[in-house]
Amino acid sequence: MFTPETKITELSGVGETIAKRLKLIGLSTVRDLLYYYPFRYDDFSKTAVIKDLKPNTSVNITGQVELIQNTRSPRKRMHITEALISDDSGQLKVIWFNQPFIAKNIHEGDKISLAGRVENDYSGIIMKSPVYEKLSAGTAVHTQGIIPNYHLTANITQKQLRFLISQVIKQSAISEWLPKQILESQKLLPLAEALKKIHFPQNLNDIEIAKKRLAFDELFIIQLQSQLIKNELRQSQATPLPFPEEAIRDFVSSLPFKLTDAQKKASWEILLDMAKQEPMTRLLEGDVGSGKTIVALIAMLAASLNNAQAVLMVPTEILAKQHFASIQKLLQAQNINICLITHSEQKTNLPDFTEKSKAKTKQALFDKIKSGEIKIIIGTHALIQEKLEFANLDLAIIDEQHRFGVEQRKILIDKSRNTKDKKQNNFTPHLLSMTATPIPRSLALTIYGDLDISIINEMPPGRRPIITRVVSEDNREKAYAFIRNLIAQNQQVFVICPLIDISDKMGIKSVNEEFKKLDKEIFPDLKIGMLHGRMKAKDKDAIIQDFINNKIKILVSTSVIEVGVDIPNASVMMIEAADHFGLAQLHQFRGRVGRGEHQSYCLLFTESDNPNTLVRLDAMTKYADGFSLAKIDLKHRGPGEVYGALQKGFPELKIASLFDYTLIKAAREEAEKIIKENATLNNFSSLKEKIKLLEKSDYLRG
Repeated sequence: MFTPETKITELSGVGETIAKRLKLIGLSTVRDLLYYYPFRYDDFSKTAVIKDLKPNTSVNITGQVELIQNTRSPRKRMHITEALISDDSGQLKVIWFNQPFIAKNIHEGDKISLAGRVENDYSGIIMKSPVYEKLSAGTAVHTQGIIPNYHLTANITQKQLRFLISQVIKQSAISEWLPKQILESQKLLPLAEALKKIHFPQNLNDIEIAKKRLAFDELFIIQLQSQLIKNELRQSQATPLPFPEEAIRDFVSSLPFKLTDAQKKASWEILLDMAKQEPMTRLLEGDVGSGKTIVALIAMLAASLNNAQAVLMVPTEILAKQHFASIQKLLQAQNINICLITHSEQKTNLPDFTEKSKAKTKQALFDKIKSGEIKIIIGTHALIQEKLEFANLDLAIIDEQHRFGVEQRKILIDKSRNTKDKKQNNFTPHLLSMTATPIPRSLALTIYGDLDISIINEMPPGRRPIITRVVSEDNREKAYAFIRNLIAQNQQVFVICPLIDISDKMGIKSVNEEFKKLDKEIFPDLKIGMLHGRMKAKDKDAIIQDFINNKIKILVSTSVIEVGVDIPNASVMMIEAADHFGLAQLHQFRGRVGRGEHQSYCLLFTESDNPNTLVRLDAMTKYADGFSLAKIDLKHRGPGEVYGALQKGFPELKIASLFDYTLIKAAREEAEKIIKENATLNNFSSLKEKIKLLEKSDYLRG
């Protein structure tokens, strides 16, 4: 029997080559296969006879091969396989294109099952490129009944994937983790049965009842995690940090810009929370460029004026350095000691801090943090990975909070409990999370049930709207000419591609091929850079530094650029295969330009002619705020796609809908009952294990 952790290479039919291909779509273990749900089903449950076939219908037929042969089309140089299939009612012509091997697999006299679309051409009724299987081996699994269809990658077929999933369904030990009381009260299928029905349903009702169970699982575990955090916070206390009203007012009036009403309201909510003895747990949500950082800085200043320490943890070194530079500038008149901690760099504004060897500099800085001399600490994951101790950390701020898992946030909080008094009183710092992911309030409350929410829903005055256009392939050359003209005016350009390598599915543009094309063919006279997630951190930093310094004119990148790059000179965001990104993510990309004096542009390239897709992309040209776009995307794509794999800010909802309020309510009520009955989950070992597993894999919120 397989376990969920069994490697995919242990399955029959999976060698190294197949394993590498499957890894491209995230399939490495038996668990991955079990939870790789079909994206649609073909209903071939009714078998038709040949004489009853009608054009423009999808059907299944069974019959005998009377004739099969390969021919070649002279004009298109195409292999054509033609077959004549008969049953008791008549004969049907079937053709396949560029699959000459079919004539070796199927022979005259074979009984076969065919599933596909029926068409009408000059010769009469015909089936083109149907799925086929011989019936000599027994029951048909690819052409009869309700047939699952999965997202694929290059050189992996539906048949291969169905075969592998069938193996793991039959031979896996699938443990039930939901308590019996929940299964009974919510009338849910056992997990093993739900997984079998979602992959290989006998009828349409099987799909619905399987979906209900699996969707409940996703929503319940989110709610349970929220309830656990809430319960823990109820038993904790924080240091009250009274609002230093006069000093904050003076600081705000000294700023070189005026705060928006939304920034003032968010700051007020945060400062009131920080003054309480119960720990603040607030999510600050604001569009790209809405000014969340200054709100965070006001909170950090308030902590410092209360002689407390504040930490700001961000996901990338570049973002940490940019925050350090801007905060240092804004706090020049405040006489507050701040520092930067990343794996590659440690800096401070302390005037008497002399540069020594790298190791000595680092240790000297850590000593000043431990003594409490440094009040504001800005950094990356290094803050929790290094042997760093705080004197009195009373405010923790996490930027782009979805980039950090639950465990990482816990480590940061635990580091603050480094005094005997704080450990005894179950102390926890005030926690402010920030995100630029546009989340409608109802969704945020559903997902971040343990957090209060502040929203900055207006932009600072003076920012020019970014002109956004959907560009067809016909206008590609014009777009290149437009870009060249702007570069001649000393402006810079981002080019975003969905993939790193060309070898993946459906011919989507990749960073590697696009970089080569632009570098060698389109702009051979310009300096072009390439950036993606597989590069080493120091190489990424070097490329971005060259882009910041205007040495690189065009930067070709994957979505790694989405967070943490502020290039005032960049005025064009060009996105290849834009239809493969959610609107929320496209809006994040767009926010990387329009930060300087130049009029900025966002060019969305697509080869899709799907009306739904074009309507969705057209919304980018009409709406400038992420909240409106998020709502539109949810209508067109659903939350699983919008906020799942493409946007780490949300749990990976593969099957649940955030609009299924009945199921969400049921999940929340069951989670509350469990916590009320046993807050430690010691009586629910399977739930405890599930939570640990999900935290370990950063499934929950990151």
